[in-house]
Amino acid sequence: MNPPRRSFLTGLRTGIASLAFAGAAAAKPASSASWQPARHDKDDWLDRPGTKHRLVFDTTTQEGFSEALLFAGNYIRVNNTDYGLQNSDLSVIIVVRHGSTPFGYTDPIWARYGAPMATRFKFEDPKTKQTPTLNVFDSDIEALAKQGVQIAICSVATRVYAGVIAAAVGGSTDAINAELIGNRVPGSLMVPAGIVAVNRAQERGYSLVRA
Repeated sequence: MNPPRRSFLTGLRTGIASLAFAGAAAAKPASSASWQPARHDKDDWLDRPGTKHRLVFDTTTQEGFSEALLFAGNYIRVNNTDYGLQNSDLSVIIVVRHGSTPFGYTDPIWARYGAPMATRFKFEDPKTKQTPTLNVFDSDIEALAKQGVQIAICSVATRVYAGVIAAAVGGSTDAINAELIGNRVPGSLMVPAGIVAVNRAQERGYSLVRA
């Protein structure tokens, strides 16, 4: 009688252990795969109705911004010619922050403040190799804006540039900041911070290209 009894007790202990393990597993917190980002109303501009593909460029230098303009044009063209998509099917954003921020401003700003802006990050006109007196990417920006590309301009960096300009010309940081914001390139908008816009875009399904 002993062997059957030992077998019964062994099976009982195994069953209890299995139940305990299952209970512990069920008590574990949900995995990180269930995490969802918070949504904020001020980021709703990222959700353009009807788009099928989303792409965001993160730029921080003159060279990076130049590349982003080129890549954005190629992206739109190939989607048009090879996939039969319309511009309205695509949502393309170029974020300008840190060293690329001034390229979100129009020619009058560059004519007035090109020197102090260029001094900070050593901008130069690719053709003349001199300090720019206009936005050297103006025509490319306008062409892409007509195709629906948006330029997201960093408010934090804009404020920094306003301070740099104010110190150079003896003006008011607040007044120059307002002037910069009021003279933006076509298809642009101000965002609280460029780095936040890059993050929020990815959380809303945009593929990131670092230019």
